[in-house]
Amino acid sequence: MKLNFYSISLCLLLFVPSNMHGQVLNNILEFLTVYPNKKAVAKDSSIYPMKAIFTPVITYAPETNLSFGIGMKGLFKVRGAGPETRTSNIPLSVQYTVENRYFFFSGFDVFFPEEKYRISGNVRVQSFPSLYFGVGQDTPTSDKEAFTYNQLQIEPIFLKRIFFPDLFIGIGPRYNQITKVIAKPGGLLEGESRSGSDGSRSLGGQMALIYDSRDNVLNANEGLYLAFTHGWYDKKLASTQNFQLTRFDARYYMSPLRSNKSILAFHFTSRFSQGNTPLLELGRLGGHEIMRGFFEGRYTDRHFMATQIEWRQKLNHRWGVVAFSSLGEVAPVISQFSFQDIRFAYGAGIRFLVDPEENLNLRIDVGFGQGKSKLYIKIAEAF
Repeated sequence: MKLNFYSISLCLLLFVPSNMHGQVLNNILEFLTVYPNKKAVAKDSSIYPMKAIFTPVITYAPETNLSFGIGMKGLFKVRGAGPETRTSNIPLSVQYTVENRYFFFSGFDVFFPEEKYRISGNVRVQSFPSLYFGVGQDTPTSDKEAFTYNQLQIEPIFLKRIFFPDLFIGIGPRYNQITKVIAKPGGLLEGESRSGSDGSRSLGGQMALIYDSRDNVLNANEGLYLAFTHGWYDKKLASTQNFQLTRFDARYYMSPLRSNKSILAFHFTSRFSQGNTPLLELGRLGGHEIMRGFFEGRYTDRHFMATQIEWRQKLNHRWGVVAFSSLGEVAPVISQFSFQDIRFAYGAGIRFLVDPEENLNLRIDVGFGQGKSKLYIKIAEAF
């Protein structure tokens, strides 16, 4: 279960008279928002007002115990970018647990003027526990065991627009190092001696092709997003294994009732690997983005595919609800994907509009998978 300052504040609002909600909400949001270039905007209204929205976080989960941290969503436009350029965003999340574990993540999507160039990617530094169930399509829950590892991942992609307004091509390095793996002595993970089970280093380059016509990167009302990346990792480049990794991500958003109050969103994602792929580079089913309701890594294998559909309904200016369902599976070879083994998850959630100008939501979701439920509280949509 996860709780953060926004969720606590929203609960307190239930006891506030309805005619006071607007002022209370505005006070909370203003308190949590910093405007780094406020003085410059006051002098020149053509400058885009940068925002940093902070979120104090308190987290509890059986695997991590109690953790504390802070989240931040940075919204800005680079110098010279006008209304034809979408808002750039850099989220940050830092957490520390009572068991001396930590987590830092930053994703980024930076658009340059007229979107002729774009930089996308992420940075992740963590020392966090996880669960291992084995590798395969039918791993039993009884095999579950905890393990911990440290991770440093840096993955920027430099993109240039080509041919069409929304089509980009690019390249970039990718570095993913797994160290200090601590598994159960004599347990499943230690006994398998699987490639990368005691740590790994992936260093290589990847190419990317992206088509992105979404009207809003953070919470689209309409548009299409297609992303294809393929990476090569070789011992000659200091990787510990030789392998290749291919990823595909497709998202489509539409307003079936011709109103932004109702949005139907579709998502498909896949991950395919070749060669001696390290354990934590394999496809992992579950998590807070897709197959909500399954613990991330509940099913793990060389190849992974999943799809989901989500209905997003606004109730008023601030509040909304969603319903979602997803299908996914892993397989050792592509030919072994089967409808018989497919996993199903579903759930529902509520939305609270944190930043009306950027259409940025706080989301609280409950997902169900294999008869179990999981709670997710995040800033920005799952996809």
